[in-house]
Amino acid sequence: MNPTIGVISWILVTALAALGQSPPNRGDGHKKAPAAQGYTSESPLPEGWTEPGPYDQVVRRKYPAYRAAFTPDSGSNGSFMRLFRHIKGKNIPMTSPVAMDLDEEDKSGMKTENMAFLYQSPEVGETGADGETVEVKDMPAVEVLAYAWHGSRNKAATALARKSINAALAEQNLKASGYRLFSYNSPFMARSKQTHELQAILE
Repeated sequence: MNPTIGVISWILVTALAALGQSPPNRGDGHKKAPAAQGYTSESPLPEGWTEPGPYDQVVRRKYPAYRAAFTPDSGSNGSFMRLFRHIKGKNIPMTSPVAMDLDEEDKSGMKTENMAFLYQSPEVGETGADGETVEVKDMPAVEVLAYAWHGSRNKAATALARKSINAALAEQNLKASGYRLFSYNSPFMARSKQTHELQAILE
């Protein structure tokens, strides 16, 4: 994919999602469409990260330490554009996914506290503040329970993913320190092939 088109795609998908204008739900949460058998990449993953999946089930996964640029999620496309201007100004290539930490006090289960663009590796760029609203931080290695699906990132889909993860946490006697959402694809990707993932970060 042309890098410029890829960037425009990310702007559109995040702006629409933040404004609650994601494509209509298929009506079943996120059952896997027959044509969507796996992850379709539009941008590279950070070094050491594995592709999402298997789909529609809870898996335990480890992630290496990583670097990311964070900004408060304002509930509009402003958060995305702040991060986009940051990586453009610092000449940092874009990766997938766009990450969002969930607000645990929000009963809807969809409100996010911040948004992050992931760097390719901890060796790229520098940590620290970039203006008043963007901060680049090195994050530790984590272990998660993850649930990936194809389709829309909406309340029903996220709720089903969270219910599945919480059941696995209870069954395995594990506790989560927080939850994060990953969105991997642009609106130019067929909805049945778009990948989203909810993760519970293990204590």
